[in-house]
Amino acid sequence: MRKWKGRLIALGVTLAVLVPLAYLWATSLVPNDYSAMEMGYADYGGGPSAAGHQHHGGKSVADLTGPRTGKPDVAVTLTARKQKFTLASGEAFDGFTLNGTSPGPLIRAKQGDLVEVTLVNESVPEGATLHWHGIDVPNAEDGVAGVTQDAVPVGGKHVYRFKADVAGTYWYHSHQVSSEEVRGGLFGTIVIGGAEEEEDVIAAIHTYDGKRTINGRTGSSRMDVAPGKKIRVRVINTDNTIIRTGLIGAQYKVIAVDGRDLTGPTPVTAAFPLAAGARVDLEVVVPASGVLRLDAGTATLDLGAGDAPAAKLPDETVDLLTYGTPAPLGLDPAKADRRFEYRIGRRPGFLDGVPGLWWTINGKKFPDVPMYMVAEGDVVVMTISNSSGQAHPMHLHGHHAVVLSRNGVAASGTPWWIDTLEVGDKETYEIAFVADNPGVWMDHCHNLPHASEGLMTHLGYEGVSTPYRVGGEHGNEPE
Repeated sequence: MRKWKGRLIALGVTLAVLVPLAYLWATSLVPNDYSAMEMGYADYGGGPSAAGHQHHGGKSVADLTGPRTGKPDVAVTLTARKQKFTLASGEAFDGFTLNGTSPGPLIRAKQGDLVEVTLVNESVPEGATLHWHGIDVPNAEDGVAGVTQDAVPVGGKHVYRFKADVAGTYWYHSHQVSSEEVRGGLFGTIVIGGAEEEEDVIAAIHTYDGKRTINGRTGSSRMDVAPGKKIRVRVINTDNTIIRTGLIGAQYKVIAVDGRDLTGPTPVTAAFPLAAGARVDLEVVVPASGVLRLDAGTATLDLGAGDAPAAKLPDETVDLLTYGTPAPLGLDPAKADRRFEYRIGRRPGFLDGVPGLWWTINGKKFPDVPMYMVAEGDVVVMTISNSSGQAHPMHLHGHHAVVLSRNGVAASGTPWWIDTLEVGDKETYEIAFVADNPGVWMDHCHNLPHASEGLMTHLGYEGVSTPYRVGGEHGNEPE
C-alpha cells in the first residue's frame, strides 16, 4: 500500500510539471497558414477602435500600388540566383546573387522618376522578394512575403513600380526568409538623386561568412577621387549589428541619415554609430595631399591618392540628439492621436513549440503581440524601451519617424528622422510620425535573426486588409 501511495505521489508531481509544460508548448504553436491581421491583439493607442481586428472589407493591400501605367524613367530587371560566386576582392562564397553579383546592381534614379523593377527568381529555392528599405513606397510595393505579396517562386517574376519621391540613400533586399537570404547576399543599393548634381561614393558594408566587406571587397580597397573635390560618401549598413564608421584624414559633416537631410550640420572627426539597416551620408572635401579613409572596422575604403592615414577612429561618437540645429517638425507630438508603448524584453518559454529564451513585446511572445492600429492622418507617438539585455535596430516600414527624446532627454539638435533606430539595452526612445501611408506595415528588429525569433509585429491601418498569408501554399516566411 505504501509503495502504491509513493507511486501516486510521484505521478501527481510528474503531471503537475508536465501538464503546464504541455499547455505552454501547445499554446506557443504558430499556425502553418495565417494572416498577419489575425496575430495577437489590437492596440489602438488610446484612439478610437474599429469593430473587431480582422479588417475584412475596405481597402486591400493588393490595391495600394504604385502607378500602374506610364513609361518608367528607370527600368531594371534583377535575376535572383542561389549560386557560388566570387566577391569583388576574389574570395569564393556560396550564397545568393542578383544579376550574378552581390551586392546586386546599384540602381540610380532622380527625384520624381517612375521606377520599375522586375524581379525574376531563377533559382532561389525558398522564393524571394524585394523590399525597398527606407523608401516609403505604396504598401503593395513593399516586398514583404505573406503581408504585401506572395514570395516569387523559382521560375516566377514580380514587377515593382513606385515614384522616387524623396532624394536619399537607400537599399533593397529580400524579405522572404530574410535572416538567411540577406546574410547570403540577396541585396543591393539604390540612390535617389536630388535637384543638384553631386559626386558621390557608395559604400555598402556587408559581412559574408565572417568577412566584412565594403562593396564586396574585404580588407582595404581604394577609389580615385580628385584632391580638393567635395564628395558625398553614402554609407549603408546591410549587416545585423551596429557599426562604428567615419572618415579619417579630414573633418566631415553628417548631412543626411536614413534618406533625410539634417539641418545645421557641423564639421566633426568623431565616429558615427550606424545601426543595422541604416544609412548615413558624409560630406567631405578630399585633402589637397594625402588620402581619406572610410573606416568600417576590418574593412576600409581609401579615397584619393597617397598613403592611407595611420590613425584610427576616435572613441568619441556623433550624437544626433544634439548634433546640428533645430527646425520645424511639421507635426505636433503634444496633440498625438495615438500613443503606443513598444517594450522589448526577453523570457524563457516556447516559441512555435521550441524551448528557448525568446524576445517579447509588451511582455508577450510572438504571435500574441500587440498590433498597433492607426487611422490615416493620425499623429502617432511611440515609446520604445528595451530591457532585453541586447541592443535592437528597430525598423518601421513605410514611414519615417522623428526622435523626440532618449532616456527622458529631449532632442535639441537637428530633426532626427529615421526609419531604423538603434535602441540599446536599458534605453528608452520616444518617436513620432504621421500615419500618412495606408497599409499593413512590418515593425521589427533589423537584426534579422532577432526578427525570426519573434521580435516583430506590424502597424495596421483601420479599414485595410491583406489577402496574403504567411506560410500556406506559397511558403511565405517574411523573416
